[in-house]
Amino acid sequence: MDPVRVAVVQAGSLPFDSENNIAQAERWIAEAARGGAQLVVFPEAFLGGYPKGADFGARVGSRTAEGRQLFRRYWENAVDVPGAATARLAEAARTHGLWLVIGVIERAGGTLYCTVLFFAPDGSLAGKHRKLMPTAMERLIWGLGDGSTLPVIETGFGRIGAVICWENYMPLLRAAMYAKGIQFYCAPTVDDRERWASTMRHIALEGRCFVLSACQYHCPADVPESQWIRGGSVIVDPQGEVLAGPNYEGECILKADLDPGAIAEGKFDLDVAGHYARPDVFRLEVNESPAPGTQFRK
Repeated sequence: MDPVRVAVVQAGSLPFDSENNIAQAERWIAEAARGGAQLVVFPEAFLGGYPKGADFGARVGSRTAEGRQLFRRYWENAVDVPGAATARLAEAARTHGLWLVIGVIERAGGTLYCTVLFFAPDGSLAGKHRKLMPTAMERLIWGLGDGSTLPVIETGFGRIGAVICWENYMPLLRAAMYAKGIQFYCAPTVDDRERWASTMRHIALEGRCFVLSACQYHCPADVPESQWIRGGSVIVDPQGEVLAGPNYEGECILKADLDPGAIAEGKFDLDVAGHYARPDVFRLEVNESPAPGTQFRK
Protein backbone atom coordinates (compact mmCIF):
# COMPACT_ATOMS: atom_id res chain seq x y z
CA MET A 1 0.00 0.00 0.00
CA ASP A 2 1.20 3.51 -0.79
CA PRO A 3 1.73 5.91 2.12
CA VAL A 4 -1.01 8.47 2.76
CA ARG A 5 0.09 12.01 3.48
CA VAL A 6 -2.15 13.68 6.06
CA ALA A 7 -2.25 17.18 7.47
CA VAL A 8 -3.74 18.32 10.77
CA VAL A 9 -4.44 22.05 10.93
CA GLN A 10 -3.96 23.71 14.31
CA ALA A 11 -5.44 27.19 14.06
CA GLY A 12 -7.98 29.44 15.71
CA SER A 13 -11.21 30.93 14.44
CA LEU A 14 -13.50 33.76 15.48
CA PRO A 15 -16.98 32.96 16.84
CA PHE A 16 -18.55 36.02 15.21
CA ASP A 17 -16.67 36.47 11.92
CA SER A 18 -17.76 33.86 9.39
CA GLU A 19 -16.12 35.52 6.37
CA ASN A 20 -12.73 35.62 8.06
CA ASN A 21 -13.05 31.98 9.14
CA ILE A 22 -13.86 30.75 5.64
CA ALA A 23 -10.97 32.72 4.20
CA GLN A 24 -8.63 31.27 6.83
CA ALA A 25 -9.85 27.75 6.05
CA GLU A 26 -9.17 28.27 2.35
CA ARG A 27 -5.66 29.52 3.14
CA TRP A 28 -4.84 26.55 5.36
CA ILE A 29 -6.25 24.08 2.84
CA ALA A 30 -4.08 25.57 0.10
CA GLU A 31 -1.00 25.40 2.32
CA ALA A 32 -1.67 21.77 3.23
CA ALA A 33 -2.17 20.94 -0.44
CA ARG A 34 1.19 22.48 -1.34
CA GLY A 35 2.70 20.01 1.11
CA GLY A 36 1.09 17.11 -0.73
CA ALA A 37 -1.71 16.35 1.74
CA GLN A 38 -4.37 13.87 0.64
CA LEU A 39 -6.40 14.30 3.83
CA VAL A 40 -6.71 17.56 5.78
CA VAL A 41 -8.32 17.70 9.24
CA PHE A 42 -9.46 20.92 10.95
CA PRO A 43 -10.46 21.50 14.59
CA GLU A 44 -13.90 21.43 16.17
CA ALA A 45 -16.10 24.46 15.39
CA PHE A 46 -13.57 26.03 13.02
CA LEU A 47 -16.35 27.66 11.03
CA GLY A 48 -18.78 29.33 13.41
CA GLY A 49 -16.23 29.39 16.20
CA TYR A 50 -15.97 28.06 19.74
CA PRO A 51 -16.92 30.85 22.21
CA LYS A 52 -14.89 29.51 25.11
CA GLY A 53 -15.75 31.28 28.34
CA ALA A 54 -19.00 32.87 27.14
CA ASP A 55 -22.06 32.24 29.31
CA PHE A 56 -24.66 33.83 27.00
CA GLY A 57 -26.22 35.51 30.01
CA ALA A 58 -27.74 32.28 31.30
CA ARG A 59 -28.46 31.34 34.91
CA VAL A 60 -30.77 28.70 36.30
CA GLY A 61 -34.23 30.15 35.75
CA SER A 62 -33.15 33.29 33.88
CA ARG A 63 -31.60 34.63 30.68
CA THR A 64 -30.46 38.17 29.91
CA ALA A 65 -31.27 40.31 26.89
CA GLU A 66 -27.54 40.71 26.26
CA GLY A 67 -27.11 36.94 26.24
CA ARG A 68 -29.90 36.55 23.69
CA GLN A 69 -28.21 39.14 21.48
CA LEU A 70 -24.90 37.29 21.75
CA PHE A 71 -26.59 34.04 20.74
CA ARG A 72 -28.18 35.87 17.81
CA ARG A 73 -24.71 36.92 16.62
CA TYR A 74 -23.48 33.33 17.02
CA TRP A 75 -26.49 31.98 15.10
CA GLU A 76 -26.04 34.52 12.30
CA ASN A 77 -22.42 33.42 11.80
CA ALA A 78 -23.23 29.69 11.75
CA VAL A 79 -23.17 27.54 8.60
CA ASP A 80 -26.08 26.31 6.51
CA VAL A 81 -25.56 22.78 5.15
CA PRO A 82 -25.65 23.10 2.22
CA GLY A 83 -25.06 26.81 1.76
CA ALA A 84 -22.60 29.45 0.64
CA ALA A 85 -19.90 28.45 3.11
CA THR A 86 -20.07 24.75 2.24
CA ALA A 87 -19.90 25.65 -1.46
CA ARG A 88 -16.59 27.41 -0.85
CA LEU A 89 -15.24 24.49 1.17
CA ALA A 90 -16.32 22.08 -1.56
CA GLU A 91 -14.54 24.18 -4.17
CA ALA A 92 -11.37 24.23 -2.08
CA ALA A 93 -11.43 20.43 -1.78
CA ARG A 94 -12.05 20.08 -5.51
CA THR A 95 -9.41 22.62 -6.53
CA HIS A 96 -6.73 20.90 -4.49
CA GLY A 97 -7.98 17.34 -5.03
CA LEU A 98 -8.02 16.27 -1.39
CA TRP A 99 -10.27 14.95 1.35
CA LEU A 100 -11.35 17.63 3.82
CA VAL A 101 -12.65 17.05 7.34
CA ILE A 102 -13.68 20.25 9.11
CA GLY A 103 -15.61 21.26 12.21
CA VAL A 104 -18.44 23.75 11.74
CA ILE A 105 -21.33 25.18 13.72
CA GLU A 106 -24.30 24.05 11.65
CA ARG A 107 -27.51 26.08 11.60
CA ALA A 108 -30.74 24.12 11.18
CA GLY A 109 -33.82 26.21 11.82
CA GLY A 110 -33.49 27.79 15.24
CA THR A 111 -31.00 25.18 16.50
CA LEU A 112 -27.23 25.02 16.19
CA TYR A 113 -25.22 21.80 16.03
CA CYS A 114 -21.53 21.15 16.50
CA THR A 115 -20.88 19.29 13.25
CA VAL A 116 -18.06 17.80 11.21
CA LEU A 117 -18.31 17.89 7.42
CA PHE A 118 -16.53 15.57 5.00
CA PHE A 119 -15.71 16.78 1.49
CA ALA A 120 -14.38 14.49 -1.26
CA PRO A 121 -11.71 15.49 -3.81
CA ASP A 122 -14.43 15.98 -6.44
CA GLY A 123 -16.01 18.67 -4.27
CA SER A 124 -19.00 16.63 -3.14
CA LEU A 125 -20.23 16.68 0.44
CA ALA A 126 -19.52 13.06 1.35
CA GLY A 127 -21.06 13.10 4.82
CA LYS A 128 -21.54 14.87 8.12
CA HIS A 129 -21.47 14.02 11.81
CA ARG A 130 -23.37 15.98 14.43
CA LYS A 131 -21.95 15.84 17.93
CA LEU A 132 -24.12 13.44 19.90
CA MET A 133 -23.52 14.89 23.35
CA PRO A 134 -22.42 18.48 23.84
CA THR A 135 -20.50 18.86 27.08
CA ALA A 136 -21.68 20.90 30.05
CA MET A 137 -22.50 24.51 29.01
CA GLU A 138 -22.27 23.56 25.33
CA ARG A 139 -25.78 22.12 25.74
CA LEU A 140 -27.07 25.66 26.17
CA ILE A 141 -26.09 26.64 22.60
CA TRP A 142 -25.95 23.34 20.68
CA GLY A 143 -28.53 20.66 20.02
CA LEU A 144 -27.88 16.92 20.32
CA GLY A 145 -27.12 14.89 17.22
CA ASP A 146 -28.71 11.50 16.58
CA GLY A 147 -27.49 8.18 15.26
CA SER A 148 -28.19 9.03 11.64
CA THR A 149 -24.93 10.98 11.30
CA LEU A 150 -22.24 8.47 12.25
CA PRO A 151 -20.53 7.96 8.89
CA VAL A 152 -17.39 6.03 8.17
CA ILE A 153 -16.47 6.87 4.58
CA GLU A 154 -14.37 4.94 2.07
CA THR A 155 -11.81 7.25 0.48
CA GLY A 156 -9.79 4.94 -1.74
CA PHE A 157 -6.85 4.98 0.66
CA GLY A 158 -8.84 3.94 3.74
CA ARG A 159 -11.98 4.59 5.79
CA ILE A 160 -12.34 7.91 7.60
CA GLY A 161 -14.73 9.07 10.30
CA ALA A 162 -14.88 11.69 13.04
CA VAL A 163 -15.58 11.78 16.76
CA ILE A 164 -15.73 15.27 18.26
CA CYS A 165 -13.96 16.37 21.44
CA TRP A 166 -15.43 14.69 24.55
CA GLU A 167 -17.43 12.25 22.44
CA ASN A 168 -14.10 10.45 22.52
CA TYR A 169 -14.80 9.63 26.17
CA MET A 170 -17.95 7.71 25.18
CA PRO A 171 -16.81 4.06 25.06
CA LEU A 172 -19.86 2.84 23.15
CA LEU A 173 -19.44 5.48 20.46
CA ARG A 174 -15.82 4.44 20.01
CA ALA A 175 -16.94 0.81 19.82
CA ALA A 176 -19.44 1.69 17.09
CA MET A 177 -16.76 3.43 15.04
CA TYR A 178 -14.40 0.48 15.40
CA ALA A 179 -17.19 -1.86 14.27
CA LYS A 180 -17.66 0.32 11.17
CA GLY A 181 -14.04 -0.29 10.31
CA ILE A 182 -12.65 3.19 10.85
CA GLN A 183 -8.99 3.43 9.86
CA PHE A 184 -8.27 7.17 9.93
CA TYR A 185 -9.97 8.31 13.12
CA CYS A 186 -10.37 12.10 13.08
CA ALA A 187 -10.81 13.82 16.44
CA PRO A 188 -11.52 17.56 16.05
CA THR A 189 -11.41 19.23 19.46
CA VAL A 190 -10.83 22.31 21.59
CA ASP A 191 -9.50 20.25 24.53
CA ASP A 192 -6.01 21.67 25.01
CA ARG A 193 -5.03 19.75 28.14
CA GLU A 194 -1.85 17.70 28.14
CA ARG A 195 -3.85 14.58 29.07
CA TRP A 196 -5.73 14.82 25.73
CA ALA A 197 -2.73 13.35 23.91
CA SER A 198 -2.93 10.35 26.25
CA THR A 199 -6.57 9.84 25.25
CA MET A 200 -5.63 9.96 21.57
CA ARG A 201 -2.86 7.41 22.11
CA HIS A 202 -5.26 5.10 23.94
CA ILE A 203 -7.83 5.30 21.13
CA ALA A 204 -5.22 4.58 18.46
CA LEU A 205 -4.00 1.56 20.42
CA GLU A 206 -7.50 0.36 21.29
CA GLY A 207 -8.90 0.73 17.77
CA ARG A 208 -5.67 -0.11 15.95
CA CYS A 209 -6.22 2.93 13.75
CA PHE A 210 -4.47 6.16 12.95
CA VAL A 211 -5.75 9.05 15.05
CA LEU A 212 -5.61 12.63 13.74
CA SER A 213 -6.59 15.16 16.40
CA ALA A 214 -6.87 18.83 15.43
CA CYS A 215 -7.23 21.41 18.20
CA GLN A 216 -7.81 25.14 17.87
CA TYR A 217 -5.11 27.61 18.85
CA HIS A 218 -5.82 31.25 19.63
CA CYS A 219 -5.30 33.80 22.38
CA PRO A 220 -7.80 36.18 24.04
CA ALA A 221 -6.27 39.15 22.22
CA ASP A 222 -7.52 37.63 18.97
CA VAL A 223 -10.95 36.70 20.31
CA PRO A 224 -12.24 39.23 22.88
CA GLU A 225 -15.35 37.15 23.69
CA SER A 226 -13.33 33.97 24.20
CA GLN A 227 -10.52 32.48 26.27
CA TRP A 228 -7.12 31.01 25.49
CA ILE A 229 -7.03 27.73 23.57
CA ARG A 230 -3.44 26.52 23.36
CA GLY A 231 -3.51 23.70 20.83
CA GLY A 232 -2.14 20.23 21.46
CA SER A 233 -2.89 18.68 18.06
CA VAL A 234 -1.39 15.25 17.51
CA ILE A 235 -1.08 12.38 15.02
CA VAL A 236 -0.79 8.85 16.41
CA ASP A 237 -0.19 5.46 14.75
CA PRO A 238 -2.06 2.17 15.42
CA GLN A 239 0.50 1.12 18.03
CA GLY A 240 -0.08 4.30 20.02
CA GLU A 241 3.16 5.94 18.94
CA VAL A 242 3.07 9.70 18.42
CA LEU A 243 4.11 10.64 14.88
CA ALA A 244 3.62 14.42 15.14
CA GLY A 245 2.84 16.80 17.99
CA PRO A 246 1.46 17.55 20.43
CA ASN A 247 2.10 21.17 19.57
CA TYR A 248 1.40 23.95 22.10
CA GLU A 249 3.47 26.67 20.48
CA GLY A 250 1.16 28.28 17.94
CA GLU A 251 -0.74 27.84 14.72
CA CYS A 252 0.75 25.16 12.50
CA ILE A 253 0.14 22.19 10.24
CA LEU A 254 1.20 18.77 11.52
CA LYS A 255 2.10 16.38 8.71
CA ALA A 256 2.78 12.67 8.50
CA ASP A 257 3.05 9.94 5.88
CA LEU A 258 0.92 7.04 7.10
CA ASP A 259 1.27 3.41 6.06
CA PRO A 260 -2.23 1.84 5.88
CA GLY A 261 -0.64 -1.60 6.21
CA ALA A 262 0.27 -0.75 9.81
CA ILE A 263 -3.42 -1.12 10.65
CA ALA A 264 -3.40 -4.81 9.69
CA GLU A 265 -0.21 -5.30 11.68
CA GLY A 266 -1.91 -3.84 14.73
CA LYS A 267 -5.04 -5.95 14.37
CA PHE A 268 -2.92 -9.10 14.32
CA ASP A 269 -3.21 -9.33 18.09
CA LEU A 270 -6.06 -6.92 18.90
CA ASP A 271 -9.22 -6.37 16.87
CA VAL A 272 -11.82 -5.20 19.37
CA ALA A 273 -14.60 -5.46 16.79
CA GLY A 274 -13.43 -8.85 15.55
CA HIS A 275 -11.40 -11.67 17.08
CA TYR A 276 -10.93 -9.81 20.39
CA ALA A 277 -14.66 -9.28 20.86
CA ARG A 278 -17.01 -11.51 22.91
CA PRO A 279 -20.43 -11.06 21.27
CA ASP A 280 -21.75 -13.99 23.29
CA VAL A 281 -21.20 -11.87 26.42
CA PHE A 282 -21.36 -8.24 25.25
CA ARG A 283 -23.40 -6.69 22.45
CA LEU A 284 -23.83 -3.11 21.30
CA GLU A 285 -27.01 -1.95 19.57
CA VAL A 286 -26.72 1.28 17.56
CA ASN A 287 -29.85 3.13 16.44
CA GLU A 288 -28.97 4.94 13.22
CA SER A 289 -32.48 6.11 12.44
CA PRO A 290 -33.05 9.88 12.21
CA ALA A 291 -34.90 11.20 15.26
CA PRO A 292 -36.70 14.40 14.22
CA GLY A 293 -38.89 16.11 16.77
CA THR A 294 -41.81 16.19 14.35
CA GLN A 295 -42.97 13.70 11.73
CA PHE A 296 -45.75 14.40 9.23
CA ARG A 297 -47.75 11.47 7.83
CA LYS A 298 -50.46 11.34 5.20
